[in-house]
Amino acid sequence: MSRVGKKPIPVPKGVTVTVGDGAVEVKGPKGALRQPVPPGVTFALKGAGLVAETVRPDPALGKFHGLARSLMANAIVGVTEGFKKELDIVGVGYRAEVKGKQVVFSLGYSHPIVLDVPPGIDIAVDKQTHITVTGIDRQLVGQIASNIRRLRKPDPYKQKGVRYTGEVLKKKVGKTGA
Repeated sequence: MSRVGKKPIPVPKGVTVTVGDGAVEVKGPKGALRQPVPPGVTFALKGAGLVAETVRPDPALGKFHGLARSLMANAIVGVTEGFKKELDIVGVGYRAEVKGKQVVFSLGYSHPIVLDVPPGIDIAVDKQTHITVTGIDRQLVGQIASNIRRLRKPDPYKQKGVRYTGEVLKKKVGKTGA
């Protein structure tokens, strides 16, 4: 049994959880999510919380037990509070702007890069160099932020590129003359 999987997930007021076959639907003030459940794990509503249980006492199901509990906890936090990732664009002439459901980046290439914003994700650009990605699905928010960062990876030597806010770039250690 997983230690993470044993902990019950508190369900706040205003959130409805529907346990179905192979998936759990979570509805809250920010939206609704349908989270698939890994095989060998079931969910049950007990009191004011959601509890993950394995189908049989198999040690191999422990990893899925903890994974399923974490995914469901993320879904509940997503529909109540939402998730946010922030990125900074650093470099002379590097900028971004939102045009409808697209984000246009100028990152030093010979052409602008156009990124389509998927449904369920909101992207805001402040001062042309600060990007905020928000949404209710933690996996999707992280993936979109990673895709934006991948457009121009941060260079630790020139200190240019797209990086997460607060990210520290490490330089490789040079040779010593000893």
